Amino acid sequence: MTSNAAPGFCRDCFVTTQSEERRCISCGSPRLVRHAEIHQLAIAHIDCDAFYAAVEKRDNPDLIDRPVIIGGRSRGVVSTACYIARIRGVRSAMPMFKALKLCPEAVVVSPDISKYSKVGKQVKDLILATTPLVQSISIDEAFLDLNGTQKLHGSSPAITLAKLIHRIESEIGITASVGIAPNKFLAKIASDLQKPRGFSVIGETEKQIFLATKNVSLIWGVGKAMQETLARDGINTIGQLQAMERNALLKRYGGMGSRLYYLSRGQDIREVDVGDETKSVSAETTFDVDISDFEDLDAILWELAEKVSRRAKAQGLAGTTVSLKLKTKNFKSLSRATTIGRPTALAHRIYDAASPLLKREATGDAFRLIGVGISHLSTWDDTMVENTLDQRENTLTKAELAIDAIRNRFGRDAVTKGRGLKT
Repeated sequence: MTSNAAPGFCRDCFVTTQSEERRCISCGSPRLVRHAEIHQLAIAHIDCDAFYAAVEKRDNPDLIDRPVIIGGRSRGVVSTACYIARIRGVRSAMPMFKALKLCPEAVVVSPDISKYSKVGKQVKDLILATTPLVQSISIDEAFLDLNGTQKLHGSSPAITLAKLIHRIESEIGITASVGIAPNKFLAKIASDLQKPRGFSVIGETEKQIFLATKNVSLIWGVGKAMQETLARDGINTIGQLQAMERNALLKRYGGMGSRLYYLSRGQDIREVDVGDETKSVSAETTFDVDISDFEDLDAILWELAEKVSRRAKAQGLAGTTVSLKLKTKNFKSLSRATTIGRPTALAHRIYDAASPLLKREATGDAFRLIGVGISHLSTWDDTMVENTLDQRENTLTKAELAIDAIRNRFGRDAVTKGRGLKT
């Protein structure tokens, strides 16, 4: 995709170059990036490298050279794994018992979503200081549109991105990979090409050639079922789709045919949508042993409601819909939801709405997973709490906010909120 004679720059000192040197002529770094279109492209995708594991390694230097898996033990699943563990075959969503068979020396760390959310916000703040056109995809990845930022930053979008990645690494202590391209579809693909600490470019002139040899699964929206459908029709590579007419794809695959036609050619008209925001805040846990007793499940529900509350408060969010998620021992999933009167991020209100939903379902069946969440979100902070006619509600709210204040000052373990606060 690149040529040694193409324009480029050093990712460490940001000096531009058009020479064929293998190292930067200014600082000696080998981290040079070159591409014929490097200074014309402005759509990017940033993805933090093994985010949860990176934060844990940053906070505990003893873990730096060790394989780290984030997730629950025994019957839990892998949330993420560092690159050392990935070399051994560990992957996200893999059952933990399987991951530990592949990498028995791994250090398993329970996820601390509250901490990760704070770090994610720090990353986003740096991104927003670079461009206001940011579409967050998750806590650790986002699309950026850097069109029009050249005068503001005094450099091309690509160099501005490199400086942003350098700030994330030096100021926050984690690494990220970036892809830059003519559109979102290609930028997302590019960001995955050289992880970790990658900086990859897919240009306009090369996009179809680059895509042609790739499997159809690389196309956004082509899941396992669609792959099987295409395979039955003898289509396995994107190049085969490029050879087909749009009408033929529409006739054969309906609305999906249009997506296959355009994306196979690297054409994507989607803009970076700054309106895409978090749709829900949730927490769940998988049990080591199936649980059927309502009281036992209810105690865990309270703990999860507290987690959701912490996460929502950290993001300044509140919800008017509370959802309960259960999974039976036979892996059947159940989802129940209820709407509450006012948006909330308070643990006791989340619990009060979810507990009756749980009681209706916990009638003897054994469950292996329980989760709770809030959705239909709006902004919220503790100054928006109002007194009600319900004295119990007022008392619980004041107590919860007082405990929050203590925890914010002295740490989460400064106060243990017992189940008695719910009643």
